[in-house]
Amino acid sequence: MYNIYRVGDSMLGKIIGIGENSVLLKLGVKLDEVQNLINLYVLLEDKEKKIIGEISEIKEDIATINLVGELTNDKFIYGVSKKPSFNATSKLISKEKMNGILGMPNYDEKKDLYIGKSPIYDDLKIGVNINEFFSNHFAIFGSTGSGKSCSVARILQNLFKKRESIPYKASILIFDAYGEYYNAFKDISKKAPEINFKTYTTNVNDSDKPSIKIPLWLLTVDDIAILLEAKSRAELPIIEKAMKLVTIFAKNEEEVLKSKNDIIARAILDILASGKSPAQIRDQIFSVLSYYNTKDLNLDTPVYQPGYTRPLKQCLLIDASGKIREMELLTTFMNSFLVDNVELSLPDGSFKYTLKDLYDAFEFALISEGIFSSDKVFDDYNVLKVRLRSLLNSDYAKYFDIENYQTKDEFIKEILTTNEGRKVQIINFNINYIDDRLAKSIVKIYSRIFFEYIKGIKKRASLPIHLVIEEAHRYVQNDTDIDVIGYNIFDRITKEGRKYGVLLGLISQRPSELSTTALSQCSNFLVFKMMHPSDVEYIRQMLPNITNEILRKIKLLQPGTCIAFGSGFKIPSLIKLDMPDPIPSSSNCDISGTWFIDRK
Repeated sequence: MYNIYRVGDSMLGKIIGIGENSVLLKLGVKLDEVQNLINLYVLLEDKEKKIIGEISEIKEDIATINLVGELTNDKFIYGVSKKPSFNATSKLISKEKMNGILGMPNYDEKKDLYIGKSPIYDDLKIGVNINEFFSNHFAIFGSTGSGKSCSVARILQNLFKKRESIPYKASILIFDAYGEYYNAFKDISKKAPEINFKTYTTNVNDSDKPSIKIPLWLLTVDDIAILLEAKSRAELPIIEKAMKLVTIFAKNEEEVLKSKNDIIARAILDILASGKSPAQIRDQIFSVLSYYNTKDLNLDTPVYQPGYTRPLKQCLLIDASGKIREMELLTTFMNSFLVDNVELSLPDGSFKYTLKDLYDAFEFALISEGIFSSDKVFDDYNVLKVRLRSLLNSDYAKYFDIENYQTKDEFIKEILTTNEGRKVQIINFNINYIDDRLAKSIVKIYSRIFFEYIKGIKKRASLPIHLVIEEAHRYVQNDTDIDVIGYNIFDRITKEGRKYGVLLGLISQRPSELSTTALSQCSNFLVFKMMHPSDVEYIRQMLPNITNEILRKIKLLQPGTCIAFGSGFKIPSLIKLDMPDPIPSSSNCDISGTWFIDRK
């Protein structure tokens, strides 16, 4: 076996060319007497500088060395401020010295996290500073089968198997697009009793695991707009109006009788004053009172007139001349139900309401809104109601069917603790059993709820939350949210979340489909094998510190091997990750094992 470190005792060669970020070295060693030099690191030293470079290419006896950083007082600093001179000496850096650059020479359980091993330097252990990695947003990219899911599982397993320092207060929420991570973490408490794992499922037939649940009363107008896939900002007023009406329709009638009578009467007064034909007025009032009524105000409510009394519905009869004769009487009667200073407000989370309550409020809002809206506007509004009705009548309605009222604090606490009240460090949301549209809404809604909750804690950043999103390109996109509700929650989290302790981890095989703003705010990257030209080019454009050499390597990586770079890594590093134990359920279909049977 050739010894590469023998070369480090003497000059590797002489600099014969200096480029923008590389130098050319005329090698002074016999290539057939040493191991492959590609990807090894070189120290270029002159009187003023100690510069570190990586050998990227050798043609005949000329080596191209990409400059990656400097040594100052024996501390590595990424980036080169000044090029080496032609007189600089060049030596290969030994494995022992590379440990100070790539590895963890002064390993501290509270500060360092083992990631994997160097495939170049004889399994040199490579890690990151925990604070530099987990206090920033990160992204993990790679094609299918390249090792993304295994890397997430392995990194978290490494984090939670520390012996002396347990990350007890960690809160890592995984939005699991394929239900892969349950197997990787379900028994983690057996290895570290202080650590707990919890999973929520979207499989309504799985009675062994709690179902994902969404308390409607904790949602905002923006959340409902996302849930109903609103397409324009003009649709927000009808959503807001419906949500205000929920404060009446969801409560016991005795509590809100006067207010409910008031809003029904006002709707009917608007119909009476609309100027529409008598038949249209009659039909609309019948429509309102058939579905929305109280014990005091309904189609059979007696209307008194000097000399006789009759039910309200008879006052809507059209006479022989084609008119509603009792228009004035009806107007006076409805005015008797009006209450001064009735001002509806949006739900404040203090009372429970259901999808049915929201649907009723929506329909009433649309009936009253339809009086003045054009047919096109009304049709646009009606699409929202149709989507809500579809949700109400689908199996997905079970996620919103919550038996007991919870405050936001209680809802968050339930997610972050076990039934016995112990802290849960890893929470997995299996969103494999719902379509992408609802999954996208749920991921956004949960992210918004947690962001606003953490943001509101008095002691800033005292409860860090990590939102790890698998198949992030499905959910963290350049979509219409910014046009409809004025912002994209993931863009907001990546721009503001670090100071509050809300961090994103984006796992994706298609980075070119991710939100450009969210991706631009990520500080650490693990990039596995990627082949799609548009994704490779997108990475080149989006990440300022990526080099052509890194991009070249990305296309050739073995499964489980990645290029890691960013604020948590001293230099861009080639890392081979250990297989997780146990592994996530992410392996490919075993075709040969499934197809074949033995002949007897």
